[in-house]
Amino acid sequence: MTAKPRVLFVGRARYALPLSPTMRLKWDAVAEELDYRVVASSPDASGGDATFLLRPRTALDGPRFWLSLPGRVRREARRFAPGAIVAQSPFEAAAALIARTGVPVIVELHGDWRTFARLYGSSARRAFARVADAVGSWAVRRSAKVRTVSPYTTRLARETGREPAAEFPAFMDLEPFAAPVAPLPATPAALFVGVLELYKNIDGLVAAWRLAQRRVPDARLRIVGAGTRADLVRRLVADGLATWDERLDTAGIASALDGASLLVLPSRSEGMGRVVIEAFLRARPVIGSAVGGIRDLVTDGDNGLLVDPEPEAIADALVRVLGDRDELERLAAGARRAGQAWIVAPEEYARRLRELVVS
Repeated sequence: MTAKPRVLFVGRARYALPLSPTMRLKWDAVAEELDYRVVASSPDASGGDATFLLRPRTALDGPRFWLSLPGRVRREARRFAPGAIVAQSPFEAAAALIARTGVPVIVELHGDWRTFARLYGSSARRAFARVADAVGSWAVRRSAKVRTVSPYTTRLARETGREPAAEFPAFMDLEPFAAPVAPLPATPAALFVGVLELYKNIDGLVAAWRLAQRRVPDARLRIVGAGTRADLVRRLVADGLATWDERLDTAGIASALDGASLLVLPSRSEGMGRVVIEAFLRARPVIGSAVGGIRDLVTDGDNGLLVDPEPEAIADALVRVLGDRDELERLAAGARRAGQAWIVAPEEYARRLRELVVS
């Protein structure tokens, strides 16, 4: 029997053990194709196991993670002797390159790395924006291979002079979204799912909803997500203009989509937008910003609307669809058609990952 390729996955992702059902689907499929270890983080102080080498969350978690990462990669590369290192973003790839293990590094592009310091987390990150841009670009150019997840991220790779070795989406557990579609709710309702950060334009959505709700007063807004801009959402909820859940599991997201008329995704930057595909599978159209990977998914006027990420434009689109049942139903039919092309089994994802590693 041929030995499975050994791969070390490196990422800032936080894994809680035992794995969630969605993560089990992913990693069980990967285990059929690869012998792997994961260097990542834990959302608490519980740590990991022999396969998931997780750094427990501590004070100054971010700086400590990044400063310790090259050493962690170097130690695990010596112990595990992988044939490849797969990095979740250019920043993890940079850490793996700095570790100088001699192991080929494959960098994944899930979005524009230049948003890391500008549109995410603390405003203190912006002081390091130019350095972060340069480090990310350097890692993309120096990595052995680049894997992209959408036409948009492929364009980002080519801007650095690199041709991707492969383009295929990140793992998505779409089974809960592929069930028979629930009818559109009688009361118009919008749903936002995502982190409450600048790059998701949660501030623009809050301002847009205050404008739109005056024109469609019976409409509702539900927000799902957590992040550093949560104070904006709290004020909206306190004013009686929205409901809010910090977290929902996969089944909860599917249920939230069933209770909504449409998904609104007003991001300032977006690598792909998995929630767009989830919405399409539930036959819910998407009002999205005409940026990044959203443009690869949403066809304006067919399965949703593309708008500028400004409050007035977002509000106008929300009023147009939520205030016109015929328009909503027409776009919902287009959304359902668009979603079918994205159903891929976990085994297919794992197979393509193996092909990327061994090619």
